[in-house]
Amino acid sequence: MFSMSRAMDLDWIGRPGPMGQAMAAMDPRMDMYMPMAEFGPLFWMWAIMMAAMMLPTLVPTLRSYEDLIRSANGSRAGWLGVLLGYFVVWVGFAALIAGVQLVLLFGGVIDMLGIAKSGWVAAGLMIVVGAFQFTRVKEVCHGVCHAPMSYFLGHWKTGFAGGLRMGLGLGSFCVGCCWGFMALGFVGGVMSLLWMGLATLFMVLEKLPQIGHRVTRPMAFLLIAGGVLLLAFPVTYG
Repeated sequence: MFSMSRAMDLDWIGRPGPMGQAMAAMDPRMDMYMPMAEFGPLFWMWAIMMAAMMLPTLVPTLRSYEDLIRSANGSRAGWLGVLLGYFVVWVGFAALIAGVQLVLLFGGVIDMLGIAKSGWVAAGLMIVVGAFQFTRVKEVCHGVCHAPMSYFLGHWKTGFAGGLRMGLGLGSFCVGCCWGFMALGFVGGVMSLLWMGLATLFMVLEKLPQIGHRVTRPMAFLLIAGGVLLLAFPVTYG
């Protein structure tokens, strides 16, 4: 990801240099090959980001299954099945959000760097994601991600196929829990290592057993407050 961002003349914060600014202003309908206006490169970019961002959040889940290998009839094949199922779901989400990015790009909502052109759009997205933190859907999805052992005990299946099935279920709940923080890439820039790194950090904190339930609503208030500030002081991004 660092190599990709440097090739687009972005620094590690996501700020474009002269070439990056020119690239951001390009029309995606121009008759030339532009990776950020093509599904294939965008899909691989998101798939790589998903792997980098979500693997740390999967550690508590894999550790819980590891405990069941020692104390119950879990197996290494089942462990691998959980891992594969989890990533199948997130790769599917990578395809979905790559498609969304193309729709937003050709619709003139974001620029070629994946940043909202209007401060109003950015503010609205922050408020929506912040408000989602208070919903029942978020509560249920976060509950599963925060306590994967309970999910295993309630949906236990043995072997690789069983692990795959449970991994698909856990991955779906994880998407339901974390989709908003991925979507916020369109606010700070999907190629910003700092912005996406902060999103990763928060998703990891949300899933830590000791503090996960304590950070969800404070982050919601921060996001809503940030959105309100953007509404009060609109910024044009592109």
